[in-house]
Amino acid sequence: MAITDIGAYTHLTQADIEAMGAELDAIRADIEESLGEKDAAYIRRTIVFQRALEVAARLLIAGTRSRAGWLAGTAALAYAKSVENMEIGHNVGHGQWDWMNDPEIHSSTWEWDMVAVSAQWRYSHNYRHHVFSNVVGVDDDLGFGIMRISRDIPWQPVHLLQPVRNMLLALIFEWGIALHGVHSERDRAEGDTERITRERRRLVGKIARQAVKDYVVVPALTGRRWRRTLGANVVANLLRNLWAYVVIFCGHFPDGAEKFTADVLKEESRPEWYLRQMLGAANFHAGPVMAFSSGNLCYQIEHHLFPDLPSNRYAEIAVRVRAICDKYGLPYTTGPLARQYLLTLRTIHKLALPDSLLIATSDDAPETASERKFAAG
Repeated sequence: MAITDIGAYTHLTQADIEAMGAELDAIRADIEESLGEKDAAYIRRTIVFQRALEVAARLLIAGTRSRAGWLAGTAALAYAKSVENMEIGHNVGHGQWDWMNDPEIHSSTWEWDMVAVSAQWRYSHNYRHHVFSNVVGVDDDLGFGIMRISRDIPWQPVHLLQPVRNMLLALIFEWGIALHGVHSERDRAEGDTERITRERRRLVGKIARQAVKDYVVVPALTGRRWRRTLGANVVANLLRNLWAYVVIFCGHFPDGAEKFTADVLKEESRPEWYLRQMLGAANFHAGPVMAFSSGNLCYQIEHHLFPDLPSNRYAEIAVRVRAICDKYGLPYTTGPLARQYLLTLRTIHKLALPDSLLIATSDDAPETASERKFAAG
């Protein structure tokens, strides 16, 4: 089943784990000390680029009559939405740029361009996911409450539907994130009905504003060409959802992204937390353009180690993290994007079936392993 003893799984002594943690702390200190105007210029330049691209895309959609113009404009709009969602909204929401003390580019003020409420997402994602990453029964992002991603989750007949659920989630990913955030707030409120009602109203209000902007106001501004604009908005949002879904799933669910039981949280030290992040995340290969397009979440391992460090520094951090993995004999899970996604799909389809139909043991399967596989050998 899932890992209960990280030290036993990695064959590291407590001294090794402490030494590794010190090296990772040193990486954080080096990056924090070197942050400056070059980094601030990067995020400001990214925001200007994204906004300019969105304006250009909308002008192209509304101003051309050809099908090629519509396709080009829609593709550009989808890309602009993806950049806003991932390289800007996601990373600003993590507090990666709070050190600038810029009131616009700050985790407490940024509201991203999709139906989810940023404040609700920050709690469900920054706290419940990143602090308790891949802990079965604690991390709500482990299957998002609708899919069985680990054999530690008891099989139920409803899991037979998870291949279909997976496809639907990909298409409406922003809505899944929105509902996920408000459900986390409901759990956080612990029976406080007034607060739960308030958070639900916040979500309904955000959905209404987003829907009116994308599907009423912006199309109306283009006059008699409103159908063309409306169609472009629908398709761009769909493409953004699909891309965000692929990036997130490839960083969390391919083979090698391990799961853990709640036992690992008992008196967990900072170095042990680091180790859990390294074991529980996965990267995919990407050049500079792909990295930017994915919000630098191709470096999911580095992001989980240092979620509040600026994303433009993950490439250099990755070199040092990989060296640490080699030094301590730890896996550094990465691979081509297509391969990581196919492995994720295999897990989703395989775990839709009851355990009695699966071949590998529950302690030594590609998608779920534990330290007990060594004892069995």
